[in-house]
This record gives sequence, structure tokens and C-alpha cells, in this order.
Amino acid sequence: MALEMRETCERCAVSLTGDGSASICSYECTFCPDCTEALAGACPNCGGELVDRPRRKAA
Repeated sequence: MALEMRETCERCAVSLTGDGSASICSYECTFCPDCTEALAGACPNCGGELVDRPRRKAA
């Protein structure tokens, strides 16, 4: 099962790229760096830790 690489921040709807910076929780909720900082590194949906999302090379 592959990691779902969501294309928008769930909080502010800013566009995210597969090779750009983003954070995810264990349920793959996805946030941009600014929102991750505003949320103090905690997912507002499940309360889990937000960690750096792996990056994929651009096609």
C-alpha cells in the first residue's frame, strides 16, 4: 500500500507538490509547513504527531 500524496493542505487549501515540503500524521492527514507550525505539530483531526512527509521526485 503506497502513501497517499495529497495535493492540498487540509487546513488552508494551499497547493502541495510531491517534491515539496509537507507534514502528515499516521492517518495521512496532510498540512503545509505554515499550518504545521500553527498547529504546534499536532493533527487537529486525530491529535497525532505531524511529521515530515517523504518527498517524491518530480516527474
